[in-house]
Amino acid sequence: MFRPCIDLHEGKVKQIVGGTLGDSGLRTNFVSDRPAAWFAELYRRDNLTGGHVIMLGPGNEEQARAALAAYPGGLQIGGGIHQANALDWLKAGASHVIVTSWIFHGGQLHEERLAQLLKTVGQSKLVLDLSCRKRDGNYFVVTDRWQKFTELAISQATLEKLAKSCAEFLIHAVDVEGLCRGIDLELVEKLGQWSPIPVTYAGGAHTLHDLEETTRLGQGKVDLTIGSALDIFGGTGVKYAEVVEFNQRMEPPDVTI
Repeated sequence: MFRPCIDLHEGKVKQIVGGTLGDSGLRTNFVSDRPAAWFAELYRRDNLTGGHVIMLGPGNEEQARAALAAYPGGLQIGGGIHQANALDWLKAGASHVIVTSWIFHGGQLHEERLAQLLKTVGQSKLVLDLSCRKRDGNYFVVTDRWQKFTELAISQATLEKLAKSCAEFLIHAVDVEGLCRGIDLELVEKLGQWSPIPVTYAGGAHTLHDLEETTRLGQGKVDLTIGSALDIFGGTGVKYAEVVEFNQRMEPPDVTI
């Protein structure tokens, strides 16, 4: 299935090349002249669920709150989420909070912080962002705007363990994020094999075929976010109407007895 997104940077809806986030050479593919709420209203109209709003750095809270208000219960929120503000974002209309950097310290998973957060919001409202980059043949979770490698590798054991503490995973393949050169097929296939809970994958999608491949390789457990290639974000590879129609085809029929 397709999952929509709203990426916010410096108070504007943008599409960036993920691996350059935090660098002096930040590469931006698209900057919208429309507010975040416009996109949220679009997703609400077309019944696209499970999407996420990601705040990339400071200065994005106003736009994020407006998006959540426009589609209450329809969007997840991530970026700077921690135990002290998680409930506030849920009250603002987020369906889930997405957490990554706050539960890592010194390259290690901070299990006590994860336990605290789990107690605060509950498993059903928590999404763990395990966005990763490849090193020495393995995928490692990266934090702090995707610039710092942790020692946590994406593996079956990792996903099975963390699945007990959250409702879903969000995983950006950072090395291909924003490049529109195709998804990381190896990672998608592994996520489909290893994860016992739903996963949203993002990174590299550039055609509708990528959505079809994600659905196939992910064995129905991996959904796809398409950003820079989508026409509503200035892309030419995928039309928004196509992904809406794809989801409608994939939805099971409503059987009323």
